[in-house]
Amino acid sequence: MTAPVFLCERERLDGAELTLEGPEGRHAAAVRRLRPGERVDLTDGAGAVAECVVRETLKDKLRLDVLRRYDVERPALRLTVVQGLPKGDRGELAVEMMTEAGVDVIVPWAAARSITQWKGDKVAKGVERWRAVVREAAKQAIRPSIPEVEAPLMTKDLARSLGERREMKGLALVLEPTAQRPISAVLAPDSLVGVGTITLVVGPEGGIAPEELRELELANAELVRLGPEVLRTSTAGPAALAAIQALLARW
Repeated sequence: MTAPVFLCERERLDGAELTLEGPEGRHAAAVRRLRPGERVDLTDGAGAVAECVVRETLKDKLRLDVLRRYDVERPALRLTVVQGLPKGDRGELAVEMMTEAGVDVIVPWAAARSITQWKGDKVAKGVERWRAVVREAAKQAIRPSIPEVEAPLMTKDLARSLGERREMKGLALVLEPTAQRPISAVLAPDSLVGVGTITLVVGPEGGIAPEELRELELANAELVRLGPEVLRTSTAGPAALAAIQALLARW
């Protein structure tokens, strides 16, 4: 059975014995009810891992013995998803599944057809909520590195960002059901030599507006389709990530 993962500050991962406390410790001791002898992994969310075994369970914390430590390097080819803001809880569902599917960076996008708009106090609250979902999903997926959730972008800022990523050897792909080329045709292994980032752009409900598609294409983004089916905004990103992971032979 895979050991559960809990988050811990990097500076607290040193030493032969560790104490997991705070919210993570309470969850491990009171909710998961972990007992002496059980395996636990701690990570700082940036690749540092301490494999541990529970030595003592207290009311709201665990005392742990460290078995070994190691660092997991981030992949050379990073996967970014720009997610058009969807309505209701579909955004959180998308973020959760993308984290499980291996995304490295998530960028909220206030697209023209986004029903939900983050304004004022909603911006910080929305970003923090997505980050909280990402943290829990990363723990569930036993990921040593937690994906980043960046500040939301408007379309003009997104186009500029894609142009900058292109100059930094990034590949930008817009998921569009009417596109002629399938994503598999664009992601042949020999075409990815030197590419540092693949950025996927996912529209909201109702799709990406024609003027936005033109603006993104002018920023050197390429329109691609996943297949004959039209997926929901909450499932398109995870499905595309799964396809990429398979094409890159990571899965």
